[in-house]
Amino acid sequence: MALAFTCSISTPSSFKFPPSDRNNIPQIGSITISERPNGAAVNIRQSFAKPVNAQPPRKDSLLPLAAAATTMVPSETKDQDLQRIATDLDNASPLEIMDRALASFGHDIAIAFSGAEDVALIEYAKLTGRPFRVFSLDTGRLNPETYQLFDAVEKHYGIRIEYMFPDAVEVQALVRNKGLFSFYEDGHQECCRVRKVRPLRRALKGLRAWITGQRKDQSPGTRSEIPVVQVDPVFEGMDGGIGSLVKWNPVANVKGNEIWNFLRTMDVPVNSLHSKGYVSIGCEPCTRPVLPGQHEREGRWWWEDAKAKECGLHKGNLKQQDEGNGNGVSQSHANGADIFNSQNVVSLSRTGIENLGKLEDRKEAWLVVLYAPWCPYCQAMEESYVELAQRLEGSGLKVGKFRADGEQKEFARRELELGSFPTVIFFPKHSSRPIKYPSENRDVDSLMAFVNALR
Repeated sequence: MALAFTCSISTPSSFKFPPSDRNNIPQIGSITISERPNGAAVNIRQSFAKPVNAQPPRKDSLLPLAAAATTMVPSETKDQDLQRIATDLDNASPLEIMDRALASFGHDIAIAFSGAEDVALIEYAKLTGRPFRVFSLDTGRLNPETYQLFDAVEKHYGIRIEYMFPDAVEVQALVRNKGLFSFYEDGHQECCRVRKVRPLRRALKGLRAWITGQRKDQSPGTRSEIPVVQVDPVFEGMDGGIGSLVKWNPVANVKGNEIWNFLRTMDVPVNSLHSKGYVSIGCEPCTRPVLPGQHEREGRWWWEDAKAKECGLHKGNLKQQDEGNGNGVSQSHANGADIFNSQNVVSLSRTGIENLGKLEDRKEAWLVVLYAPWCPYCQAMEESYVELAQRLEGSGLKVGKFRADGEQKEFARRELELGSFPTVIFFPKHSSRPIKYPSENRDVDSLMAFVNALR
């Protein structure tokens, strides 16, 4: 069945085709770019002609494929212009944003594909009818299902994904010195740096722009403010230096369920891990399914604090001003903002929770959450915990909270079995030993079942 659509996009009047090109306006399939007095308008009619995808060069970066290829890099790549464009496109559709990105950078832009729901980016690129390139980072630790998706995507779209690999010598040194699973002990940053960040840095040195699948709702703590287009704050492009690379985020304003509605409607290949409870998918040792009530990023590096849940590919999302006082407390929350605020939730001080732990015969049982207000997973749990407190009002069980970050973190780890935020512990009525809630399922019914089983 044939599908046709028309989309109109305006670009700034400052961008003009060279005079020599006026009689040779670019055409791709049935796409025509025509110059207008008040700017260029792009009229798209999808003919479903097979997109022309660049073949990977035999170099260690994603370099342009043909010297004869014309790359349009208008003045809007400057930071101030990109901020204006981001504002103009803030309410635009992902298709419109994708078309703008591909039209502006030609062969000097590529889609970063992780093997998850960002397959939507490839579908949007195909729908523009423009040539596009796709690259991916093969860390050597991906799930078999992800490799199967890579193969399915290449066959479905008739493309060749440009794979980037980590340096074999660096991987060998890391594994020989620290073992295969060192990230469980000292954090994921070093492994990600070797297997992901450095290969990405090499790839981007051959581009002027790249396209990512970042969404604002993916990680409340680090991605809630990403624009649809920006100067990349971390990586450099082929021209070198700060500001030499543009980063497009076409689905920044799209919610996860909307992405999935689109994927189902267009009937595109998806990672089979999604049907097994996986939402955010990375390397096999560092990815697991999420439970009801959990945020999708809790399936990644679950043994670490929430503020660390970026691998380094989007490190620019971690704002310096949000890193607070050095103890993991954001400046805004350090200045007084708090969560779990309810008349049914008792706020415990260090002395209060120490005394609670020393009692061997309490008058009432207690349920206490150890939290940090800056933690997005604590914030996600707030509604269910407050509702639980309301249900337990007058039941003879007290519900409390203890802020366990900053100076209290070491104490909480040593005395209260704090692993990561949030941690829920139960103080029985006739026992001094607290019991740690073993599940990460934080919906009201699961928490209530835990309480009922112990009181």
